[in-house]
Amino acid sequence: MPLVAGVDSSTSSCKVEVRDLDSGALIASGRAPHPSTTPPRSEQHPHDWLTAFEIACGEAGITGRNRPAAIAIAGQQHGMVVLDSNRAVLRKAKLWNDTESAIDADELVAALGAQTWARACGSVPVASFTITKLRWLARCEPQVFRAVRHVLLPHDWLTSQLTGSFTTDRGDASGTGWWSPAEERYRPDLLALVDDAAPWEAMLPTVVPPNVAAGEWNGIVVGPGTGDNMAAALGLGLRPGDLALSLGTSATAFRISDTPSADASGTIAGFADATGRYLPLVCMLNATKVTDAVARLLGVDASEFDALALQASGGADGLVLMPHFDGERTPNRPDATGSLVGIRSDVTREQLARAAVEGVVCNLLDGVDALTRIDDQNAERRVMLIGGGSHSDAYRQIVADLLGRPVLVPSGDELVARGAAVQAAAVLSGDAFHKITQRWDDGDAPEVEPNANVDGAAVRAAYGQVLAKE
Repeated sequence: MPLVAGVDSSTSSCKVEVRDLDSGALIASGRAPHPSTTPPRSEQHPHDWLTAFEIACGEAGITGRNRPAAIAIAGQQHGMVVLDSNRAVLRKAKLWNDTESAIDADELVAALGAQTWARACGSVPVASFTITKLRWLARCEPQVFRAVRHVLLPHDWLTSQLTGSFTTDRGDASGTGWWSPAEERYRPDLLALVDDAAPWEAMLPTVVPPNVAAGEWNGIVVGPGTGDNMAAALGLGLRPGDLALSLGTSATAFRISDTPSADASGTIAGFADATGRYLPLVCMLNATKVTDAVARLLGVDASEFDALALQASGGADGLVLMPHFDGERTPNRPDATGSLVGIRSDVTREQLARAAVEGVVCNLLDGVDALTRIDDQNAERRVMLIGGGSHSDAYRQIVADLLGRPVLVPSGDELVARGAAVQAAAVLSGDAFHKITQRWDDGDAPEVEPNANVDGAAVRAAYGQVLAKE
């Protein structure tokens, strides 16, 4: 029975899944934590990722009883790993949710203009993007910057620890700010805005095609890997027209497209996907950590918080919570904090819980509106809710309520690891991605219907009025 393995090296932990090549059945899994971080400075040392990877692989039996024929690694997007001429890590990696490079993002955009950036790399840089972190390094740590000889993303670095080579894929590369999805190539002219004398192309990893091996690890075929959102799309078997909403520490809304996008407003990141298509995506920094904070203030656990929010079935009665607790990426408000508007002396715990969930969901659905504007002829066939927030009864119901349409909740907790395993299976077998996802589909996705008593449009309008005043 051939086995394949998929890895999700996320902000919080490393997860490894071993699956049957033919059926996709889960054979074994392992997990190990990463050090916690809190913006505005959010950094982790790559060696901590490797340690967690080794522990998780040990739990999954990858080097023993469950040895796979192929493996692929998906990682948190945008992180900056810099190495010297001896391939040694020069400093901790700045992560996607590190906002210290906000000024660098602003100055990079000002140098070319938002429209030029969108045409060049599909996106307008914000503090999340790797190019802004590289400019921060040149500005704030010039001695370290002068020693840089290789620039990698988190999944690139982990893959290199297996293969000995520096490689990446089109999906993760499209989140750097220096690779063009439309042109399928690096744009060293954009990196010249950081340093116009550096030999950039020699410092960047080779972009490996979606179904081609990046190398081998002790006889195990290693796939090119990809970014976490691209892997989630693979794990879902996302098709053009589908909409994915992911609620975790951060929130994302994304879909598959046959054409590249270029949004000069900066709301939509025009990423590539892991199969040869494109993945327009909107990302928010604040999601379940907002409701976790409110639950802590209310002195309740997650299930009790859900019960409170659902008891306010008619809504929060005018209470609006702006969820930009730790700055925000979309809208681009890196220095923002949260706010609570419309509070009265008769406010209830139920209303506060409801307002917290509604605030997070309204912020996410603003992003969905932007996706629809650039692709309105491709109406969603399915709406899928994933991520840790998909386990919350309150989030499930309120997403359906505010969308006003049914929402599917696919089974399985580790869609990113599953998607990486799909890639490993495609590289090993040569089968098309869609054939593998169809073969692995267990059809288990409960559907949540919207509550007819909730006026989702009114809730969103009240949120929009508060946002407009901030």
